[in-house]
Amino acid sequence: MPAEAVQAHDDGLRKVARVVLLDPDDRILLLYGHEPEDPADDWWFTPGGGLEGEETREEAALRELAEETGITEVELGPVLWRRMCSFPFAGRRWDQDEWYYLARTTQTATRAVALTELERRSVAGARWWTCQELARAHETVYPTRLAELLRTLLDEGPPAGPVTLDTEIV
Repeated sequence: MPAEAVQAHDDGLRKVARVVLLDPDDRILLLYGHEPEDPADDWWFTPGGGLEGEETREEAALRELAEETGITEVELGPVLWRRMCSFPFAGRRWDQDEWYYLARTTQTATRAVALTELERRSVAGARWWTCQELARAHETVYPTRLAELLRTLLDEGPPAGPVTLDTEIV
């Protein structure tokens, strides 16, 4: 990713918008990724990415979703969760301030249409998960409590305001 595409706060945090995308059956869409040089170092994660230029988080969420999944028919809802995280990836450390938006769609076919060069080397697919499948999964999933968070969301609906998740440092 070119340096100019990585937007950061004054404190070095990358502003990120992520999407908790649910289909009519309340399945969540997760992307499958891995370290570019080590496909065995893998995990599942929600679609999304860093803000570009002057775009809002909402604009970034919809743009990233379209680029990574081809899904454009979405109803973007409220911010569910906020999370600070830090992790090594592709030879550097990423410090991120992530906002997770709820979105719903009836469009379930996915096709990555505009991945960056780094994403092409590290994103290997997408899958719709039921809450039960997610709860039973042995794979690494980010954020780490996603199955529990999704269950609460499906049982209780969106929170009145964004819930701050525990900081995750990998």
